[in-house]
Amino acid sequence: MDAEGGRMLGVATRMLRRSDLAEDAVQDAMVLVWRRAAQYDPDRGSASGWVYTILRNRCLTMLRNEARETPTAPEMIDETLESGVLDTAWDRLDTASDLKRCLEGLDDGTRRAILSSYVLGHSHGEIAGRMKAPLGSVKSWVRRGLSKLRECLS
Repeated sequence: MDAEGGRMLGVATRMLRRSDLAEDAVQDAMVLVWRRAAQYDPDRGSASGWVYTILRNRCLTMLRNEARETPTAPEMIDETLESGVLDTAWDRLDTASDLKRCLEGLDDGTRRAILSSYVLGHSHGEIAGRMKAPLGSVKSWVRRGLSKLRECLS
């Protein structure tokens, strides 16, 4: 790290155009170098060439992953993700499906609590916190809602 860290950070910064990602790339590359040290073959090239190839591949992976990510303001993360995912899950249900018909028969709070539980994997406590409702009420909504769904679907 002392010998090549500064140059590696420069290369990663040029490739990624973000210093925070570049620092992560250098850290990841150095961990990979440490873990894969036994794989280095001096007959195939120099050690620094091998290290920079690992860094380059790590940077390219980060760039590919970054292209799939859309930045969201920190204060909007929970609301955007939750409502967007729930709305998408709701919209993807076939309009003629029995599940959608039965879910439409539930009140909005119960439906969102059940979808949050099954689609997002939230616990009752997490649902209560996000819906700003008492924990006991959320548990009752989910229990009664699932009972109604079972009756409706059978």
